[in-house]
Amino acid sequence: MLQIRDPYKTTHPETAYQTDDLSIFLNIRGNNEYAKVSYPVKYGIFSRLETREMILEFNLNHEIKHARSKTRHWLHPSEWLKRTVGNDWIYYSSGGYSGVVEAIGEYYLPNFMYATNSLLGGKPFEFPVIADLCSSWQDMMAGIPGALPDMPTPIANWLEKAKSIHGPDLEKKADHLFDISGARATVLPPDARHSDYNLIPLTIADGCLYKCRFCKVKNKKPFTPRSRTDIQQQIQALKLLYGPDLINYNALFLGEHDALCAPKDLILFAANQSHDAFGFAHSFMKTPRMYLFGSVDSLLNADMTLFDALNRLPFDTYINIGLESHDQATLDRIGKPITAEKVSLAFDRMGEINHTFPKIEMTGNFIMDDHLPPTHIQSMLDLVRDRISRPVPKGSIYLSPLRFGKPSREVLYDFYRLKTASRLPMFLYIIQRL
Repeated sequence: MLQIRDPYKTTHPETAYQTDDLSIFLNIRGNNEYAKVSYPVKYGIFSRLETREMILEFNLNHEIKHARSKTRHWLHPSEWLKRTVGNDWIYYSSGGYSGVVEAIGEYYLPNFMYATNSLLGGKPFEFPVIADLCSSWQDMMAGIPGALPDMPTPIANWLEKAKSIHGPDLEKKADHLFDISGARATVLPPDARHSDYNLIPLTIADGCLYKCRFCKVKNKKPFTPRSRTDIQQQIQALKLLYGPDLINYNALFLGEHDALCAPKDLILFAANQSHDAFGFAHSFMKTPRMYLFGSVDSLLNADMTLFDALNRLPFDTYINIGLESHDQATLDRIGKPITAEKVSLAFDRMGEINHTFPKIEMTGNFIMDDHLPPTHIQSMLDLVRDRISRPVPKGSIYLSPLRFGKPSREVLYDFYRLKTASRLPMFLYIIQRL
């Protein structure tokens, strides 16, 4: 007989079914707070289907969310696949735990099917057992019998719905998600790791202030704030799209690349409208969070009353600023149209905001590459080490490798050297898209 033990508490214990070859648990209650732990954790309310060969988990829309093979070919029993709302598969590997958490602040390392700037991890999607599960889970579902004579009605109904959702349906839904905002979010803030990147994207302004030569993830659209009507239309469309699974979300991403540059009243309008419409106060997940990007100029131009207002919102807010470098020669080389002096001023203001407002965390990005001017590293240390008198736990600094798909031992060595010297928390920025 298939030996299954439900490690979670179900909301309706009677909605469980088990045979020699199959088990189904509905409405499993996973963790309701995101945690930094070195063992597998699933969040929210979900359902699980398990056979002798695989474990599949589904969200409240009957859509596949997690998958793992139980065969001997699977890389590790504590590693799994996750499907995002953008319909990408991500493989979560342990990576030795301690090395991963030091590098990215999380115990599990996300490995992507698409090119990114990660210096860590291998190529798990080249393993047939992983690639096959991504592409053939629906075929495996089709081989599971439908309603059996002893199957409870809720189980039979759930199984029918789960089997009716196919790969093209998920792809179409992801495309609709991108259409709502007008484009796919090609990069998410690094702080979104605190919500395992489970968030709702809302575009309040298109484009960015700068069109830096080095950037591979931003578009060429001029910076333009959206209207309140457009934002309300997005919110209603997103509410319908996420549907019953909305209860599993408590995080909001205000896009696109410089939402901090949007007018103050528009930022606050979008945040308040989203919190109410998406029901974050009643989410299964605790501690609502809001994420947005900002530029050096948008930070310097923002009035402190904006941050006071953000601090009063029912969110923990994370604002990620693209500093890139404190070295003028490096800024000129990468085509970022700001001065090192402005970067210095922005860095100081980030520290001031972090010290003043308990519900806001300002974080910063710097670039990394072994072809940058030698003055780049020292100028960075001038800020993250010499400008701060003692270690500070708030205000993470993310280092972003410039090149995609080309791990560099030298760059990784520089990272660990800088992390040891920094008086602020420092991590690698692994670019992830929606």
